Amino acid sequence: MPQKKDARERLLIEAAQRDPARFAELYEENFERVYAYVARRVRDRANAEDVTAEVFQQALANLAKFEWRGVPFAAWLYRIAGNAIADRWQRTARETGDPIESDPPADRADSNPEEAERRARLFRLVNALPAEQRRVIEMRFAEEKSISEIARELKRTPGAIKQLQFRGIRNLRAQWDAKPGKK
Repeated sequence: MPQKKDARERLLIEAAQRDPARFAELYEENFERVYAYVARRVRDRANAEDVTAEVFQQALANLAKFEWRGVPFAAWLYRIAGNAIADRWQRTARETGDPIESDPPADRADSNPEEAERRARLFRLVNALPAEQRRVIEMRFAEEKSISEIARELKRTPGAIKQLQFRGIRNLRAQWDAKPGKK
């Protein structure tokens, strides 16, 4: 199975190298894992979105230089992302006048592809939730809002928000425990 995936990915890359309009499929297949990788390190949603956009802009601009070596395309994107995060961190440190004492604040133990894949899967599962559950889960855990803040914003009772959160988490657990690829 991995060989089939590798061959397909290689064909997608070669097609995109010939015709940049074909890059869209590579973008679609890798967006969630790159965003998850960046979001874990940047932690601010707007900055994570900006860095993720930079990663794909750089990848598209440098796609002609990419050489297939049997390593997943995502590994190349992670390297671009790591460099973009470091560049942004250094630029911010220079602009604020803070001295650079060490590496950017990121969990080095967490910078492996398996963790990024796990986060990408969670991102996909949250996106697949019913709209109200998804919104509550995003507000509660990504935006770190309290139950009462969410209730006010969505014009619902705190009890209704708790119920939506409970159902969303229950649905996520059920999907997480299901075999990937099975529905």
